Amino acid sequence: MSTMIKSRLVRNLGAALVAVAAVAGAGSARADDSVNTGYFGGVAIMGYDTVAYFTDGKAVKGSEEFTYEWLGTPWHFASKKHQEMFMSEPVKYAPQYGGYCAGEVVGGGVTINVDPEAFKIIDGKLYLIYDVDNADDFAAHAAENIPKADANWPQVAANLELDKYH
Repeated sequence: MSTMIKSRLVRNLGAALVAVAAVAGAGSARADDSVNTGYFGGVAIMGYDTVAYFTDGKAVKGSEEFTYEWLGTPWHFASKKHQEMFMSEPVKYAPQYGGYCAGEVVGGGVTINVDPEAFKIIDGKLYLIYDVDNADDFAAHAAENIPKADANWPQVAANLELDKYH
């Protein structure tokens, strides 16, 4: 095989691999990039501190003083320490399914107005729910609900991207 043919093959293979990586990454990036800011808030989790769910075990309102922009959305925190914790590991602290109601994602839909007080941490992950009763039900059936929601989330996120829920 001539050097020119080898060079073309390598160049074409490289271009093909880049294209495949771009397509594969596009789907997962879109699925992970949706952030619920409510209908009017423009801030993740209606301004609640996502780190506080883990450190304090409760919903704590964040402050504009401690804001960090991630995925094109501002996130508020109750303290500089929480802001720094999130900045170092945002995926660890961010709610699942972009902060949309995990219970609705189980059914393949979305509820934008979640109650920040209605949450569950299951296996180290934060799930926000529409209301407290549904949060308890979601957690009681987590072994069934989470795999269903995980399977549905890419399509729900794609629909959010297309604005099918508004």
